[in-house]
Amino acid sequence: MHARALFRLTFANPVSAVYLGIVGASVVFEVLVATFGDPGFVGIWPFLLTAPASLLFAMLGVDVWGATEISYWYVTGGIVASALVQAFVLGALTETLRVRLRRAATR
Repeated sequence: MHARALFRLTFANPVSAVYLGIVGASVVFEVLVATFGDPGFVGIWPFLLTAPASLLFAMLGVDVWGATEISYWYVTGGIVASALVQAFVLGALTETLRVRLRRAATR
């Protein structure tokens, strides 16, 4: 797959762009709440928005470092990687559905 197609499916697709915007907004909200007040359960939203891929990263981290020793950088990197992987999958799925709908419309 070419870099242009990868970029188009991950970032330039409207569905992927909306998904990445929602995840990005939840991360910004989490950082603002943690900076200016008590975060409580706000930190769970980016993790849940990127599930199930983020759950796989978390399970791998628990296996490597143990349940209490997982690095915050690892969790943040897992959330970012999960969001990008899932944005690509959403873009590929959207493109596949568009192609099928075009083929059905021309018949």
